[in-house]
Amino acid sequence: MAAAAARISPSAPHIPVLLRPLLEAVAPVSGTWVDGTFGAGGYARGLLDAGAERVIGIDRDPSVFRMAEDWADACGDRLRLVEGTFSDLDALAGEPVDGVVLDLGVSSMQLDQAERGFSFQKDGPLDMRMGADGPTAADLVNEAGEGEIADILFHYGEERASRRIARAIVAARPFATTLQLAQVVERCLPRAKPGQSHPATRSFQAIRIAVNDEFGQLAEGLEAAERALKPGGQLAVVTFHSLEDRIVKRFFQLRSGAEGQGSRYAPAREQIRPAFTLKTRRATGPDDDELAENPRARSAKLRVGIRTDSPAGVADRAALGLPKPALEGRR
Repeated sequence: MAAAAARISPSAPHIPVLLRPLLEAVAPVSGTWVDGTFGAGGYARGLLDAGAERVIGIDRDPSVFRMAEDWADACGDRLRLVEGTFSDLDALAGEPVDGVVLDLGVSSMQLDQAERGFSFQKDGPLDMRMGADGPTAADLVNEAGEGEIADILFHYGEERASRRIARAIVAARPFATTLQLAQVVERCLPRAKPGQSHPATRSFQAIRIAVNDEFGQLAEGLEAAERALKPGGQLAVVTFHSLEDRIVKRFFQLRSGAEGQGSRYAPAREQIRPAFTLKTRRATGPDDDELAENPRARSAKLRVGIRTDSPAGVADRAALGLPKPALEGRR
């Protein structure tokens, strides 16, 4: 049943990445699940088809619910859609749940909408907000200091030329559109060779992460999932780049007691009662069939933990490996 549920048409607006291995990892699926990043609804549909009695779909972007109307209505009370961020998923769910799925990738639907301002390949307003509230990307690049912009580019985008690009951004502002920003970034870097990503890729990723507080939201969302899950409930997280995966990996290590003690000369760490057990210590990636069907899955990783009956807790942000701007509270 899981394999059947995972067959999504390549023409769909967003192909759910690692859906087949996710459904296999959490099988048998039953009870109430939260899809904390609803998007195009691929995971929610897969969970319902695989046996979930009910799915609560959460997304900060209300437009995704309008796009799901053609199939969501047929699910009746098996599907409840809620606008909000997954950092509040325990409160939004309003009840203990049997499973939580988080897909941390940016929806291809959002990337394809020029008016959302995520893409450096389509001209549009420099927005990048996943929801409708808060400062935009234009606010950030037009108002932040050069040092702050450089920190964001370096820590969120792993951009080695962060200081050069930040200097160029400050010199060229104000910015109103995506192509204006992309052109300034592109002039700071060597021309991309065939097969390489666009020179602005890392900078746009970094600015998007900062605008949406993605790492702060991720840390809070993992803790919210821990609070929401029943004993025996499962948390499945799909990441798309190394910074996200590092945070998820360390969260599961910290909250399962699987983190090593480190140096024998360091002070002994406090032993906690594990809140999770790990399905596997290594992340699951895409197989050859999925890569052929969906090249976007190339960098995706899946990690799954099973909730114990220990009280929910809080993970130390520094120990999670949150980058410097997130630790300093950049919103």
